Amino acid sequence: MPIPDTIVTRLLVDKGIAFRLLPHDEPVYTVAAAAAQRGVVQEEMVKSILLRDKNRHYVMACVTGDARLNPKAVREYLTGEWKRLSFASAEEIHEITGYVQGAVAPLCLPLEVPVIFDEAIARCRRVNISSGDPMAGIEMKPGDLIRLAGAQMAVIAE
Repeated sequence: MPIPDTIVTRLLVDKGIAFRLLPHDEPVYTVAAAAAQRGVVQEEMVKSILLRDKNRHYVMACVTGDARLNPKAVREYLTGEWKRLSFASAEEIHEITGYVQGAVAPLCLPLEVPVIFDEAIARCRRVNISSGDPMAGIEMKPGDLIRLAGAQMAVIAE
């Protein structure tokens, strides 16, 4: 499969970041399906979850594929006036990130959307994210992902 032309793959190529394309036999929209298609463990997957408060402030929170996100913990790391966080809708995900639900990457987001990674991501040997295309994933070094995402590290998994 040729490298899909997405905002994620263009960023990685432009920045000279080493990555491995992991094509799928069919579109995937869940961590379990993506891990199975890519032949990797869920612990190496990065779930990118867009949260919002009632004032339409958004934050991208990321945890490993085997973990559950704790929205209350995410809010503790945010500065400013943030209200209770809830999961963004599929429409909001597309509107804010440009990605479709299930193929969201924590890269190339609007500047006003902070990115918070659970600390477990930094301990992974390698990580897997969406390429921005439901037919392929990207495997890369966690340090490269953290740096490119401009992520704040925190304890946000349950």
